[in-house]
Amino acid sequence: MDAGDLATWVGSSFAAVAAGATLWTLKSQRDQITEQRAFMAEQSAMLALEREELRAVAEDRKWAQARQLRMYFHKAGSQTDGEGNVTEDDHWIVTILNASDAPVHAVAVRFGTAYTASEVYELAPAAVHNWGASLGDRLVAPVHLLGPARAVRFLSQRWSPATVHNNRPFVTFTDDCGIYWTLDSYGKLEEAGFEPGE
Repeated sequence: MDAGDLATWVGSSFAAVAAGATLWTLKSQRDQITEQRAFMAEQSAMLALEREELRAVAEDRKWAQARQLRMYFHKAGSQTDGEGNVTEDDHWIVTILNASDAPVHAVAVRFGTAYTASEVYELAPAAVHNWGASLGDRLVAPVHLLGPARAVRFLSQRWSPATVHNNRPFVTFTDDCGIYWTLDSYGKLEEAGFEPGE
């Protein structure tokens, strides 16, 4: 073997080793990039799940106090038959109980879309289901502040039985975080977002 062939052979060997090392380095880097991308995708998915969980907890917390407001109501009447039985209902009696551990604000009861309560009174929480209970002090609607475990009673105007029937009550209030809510007589609670007139 002459020196020229040996130098070519050694040079070719080193070139082959260098090319192999380069290919191995490129493959290693490609594998690392693939692993990093997979890791980043996994981390991104975990962060998205954590964000979703935090959003769900915040949403539950937002609704928690509003769900604690209770509305009890019934129709009452003044016209009776000869035996003392009520024959026609002429007004609504609505009791609002704040069963949460924080106050609610601007509590008001409406009847249908056009009528507001004509009278509002403080009520002992123990008398919530006692429709003939003694009423406390008279208040002004909307009730500015209804503390925890406190109740108020709203009375509608006196109407014909048809008007009473067609104007079911619903309550509006602002929770302790400033969110405005409505609760209708069917138990549907909705976030209204802002108080009327703002």
